[in-house]
Amino acid sequence: MGRNIKIKVARAEMDMTQKALAEQVGISRQTMNAIEQGEYNPTIKLCRAICKALGKSLDELFGEENENA
Repeated sequence: MGRNIKIKVARAEMDMTQKALAEQVGISRQTMNAIEQGEYNPTIKLCRAICKALGKSLDELFGEENENA
């Protein structure tokens, strides 16, 4: 599992810290950091909560990269 830069970018676009996003979705800042670093595989429920908090779709934040694009 690779790093999830999309979450970090979406969070930065909203001027939101890891701690603020983590609190909004009910997890610790350390867990949010692990998700962004690709060290923790979130449940689909948590993925949806993160998407809702950041105003993004599952594809936008967790979809596979198209290497040919």
